[in-house]
Amino acid sequence: QVLSLPIVVIVHGNQDNNAKATVLWDNAFSEIDRVPFVVAERVPWEKMCDTLNLKFMAEVQTTKGLLKEHYFFLAQKIFNDHSASLEDFQSRNVSWAQFNKEILPGRGFTFWQWFDGVLDLTKRCLKSYWSDRLIIGFISKQYVCKLLSTEPDGTFLLRFSDSEIGGVTIAHVIRGKDGSSQVENIQPFSAKDLSIRSLGDRIRDLGQLRNLYPNTPKDQAFGSHYNSEWVGAD
Repeated sequence: QVLSLPIVVIVHGNQDNNAKATVLWDNAFSEIDRVPFVVAERVPWEKMCDTLNLKFMAEVQTTKGLLKEHYFFLAQKIFNDHSASLEDFQSRNVSWAQFNKEILPGRGFTFWQWFDGVLDLTKRCLKSYWSDRLIIGFISKQYVCKLLSTEPDGTFLLRFSDSEIGGVTIAHVIRGKDGSSQVENIQPFSAKDLSIRSLGDRIRDLGQLRNLYPNTPKDQAFGSHYNSEWVGAD
């Protein structure tokens, strides 16, 4: 008896995202000797982390996978829990509903729809930046504020948008003359935006951005990603 990899038949392109989620869950969590079409409804979060990491690396075609702090952010997102520790999450199970049925709080999309949007954006526009570890990406807006609020004026980092599917945003700190600080998040850039002008050139354009967190001058960090025609025009 020969078994094929799982397939899903769709009748419209808007079903593609759900189809990919179904295939991913089936590939990752079904037993070889299972009853046909029977897959676990809940799986250990640690197994989900491994699956998301393998999917990310394969889709983006990078050797730089997800890090421990990325898994922590993803756990907070999928479980809607900002009080648990990393160790607490490691002992939990995640359900298919949490993965691709339940809408994230305050959003209009599921966890998988959001994650798949990150995959697509990174694959199309951000592969080299991710592979050079210039993008933290998976980090909450609240934690970004904590990190940047004590940094010098113009310190910035890059994170994937929480509010939009397939967006990357730049968070940067503005420090007042009185020493007070304010963290601003620039409107997220989509794949369409970055196809018109690259992320590196957009960062170069923004004079308020000075050092990539924690303390790398932006030209040193992103210089190899600048468009040479624009560099020569200065």
